[in-house]
Amino acid sequence: MVIGSISDVGKIRENNQDAFYASKDLYFPLYMVADGMGGHKAGEVASTMARSIIESNFLKAKDNLLHENIIIKLIKESIEEANTKIYLKSLQDEKYKGMGTTITLAYIFKDKICIGHVGDSRAYLIREGNICQITEDHSFVNELLKTGSITKEEAKIHPKRNMITRAVGSSSIIEMDLIIRECNKNDILLLCSDGLSNMLKEFEIRDVFMGENDVQKACETLATMANNKGGFDNITIVAIKFN
Repeated sequence: MVIGSISDVGKIRENNQDAFYASKDLYFPLYMVADGMGGHKAGEVASTMARSIIESNFLKAKDNLLHENIIIKLIKESIEEANTKIYLKSLQDEKYKGMGTTITLAYIFKDKICIGHVGDSRAYLIREGNICQITEDHSFVNELLKTGSITKEEAKIHPKRNMITRAVGSSSIIEMDLIIRECNKNDILLLCSDGLSNMLKEFEIRDVFMGENDVQKACETLATMANNKGGFDNITIVAIKFN
């Protein structure tokens, strides 16, 4: 596997509330993107907590991850633990009140991608010139899309496009999506915050990876493109090419 990653504050936000993890160890193939929410750096605290808790749990269990069912169970338990700890911290300290974070994480096992997902950070799979969104956004505009109330183009500019319906740490109970997908040689798995997906069309993301062999350079190009279109949010990208 070849890995690329970048996290950029963008052009509008004062601080970067995204967090990510991109393992360079092929024997520990854990990857994640978290997009925090909350005032006065509270979102940054939430996203960092989620990343650290999940990373720690996976490191502890590293030698026992011998089946996709074990991995999915650990993903579920880790997100639940992150949710509880972030939620309790938000209750204990007034400055963290209402904080939360998205989380989209992937662990690679043999030819399987095991995914845990809460919020509107996305996982895409690019295969043979096509791009497919693996995850479903837990967002207000996606609910409107599913009912046919708005179009995809209208969703891009909807005033409530950043409103999510699920977040880690915003409630004592967490609901998540758990997904297993097969991966093939030359597939590219892309995890990203909405600072990328809200700024670029899917074909633009696909075309960058199709035209650039260097995965890291492709990530950097995408971040530049998102900034050139306004950079209204933090931009975080993790890409894994299976070779």
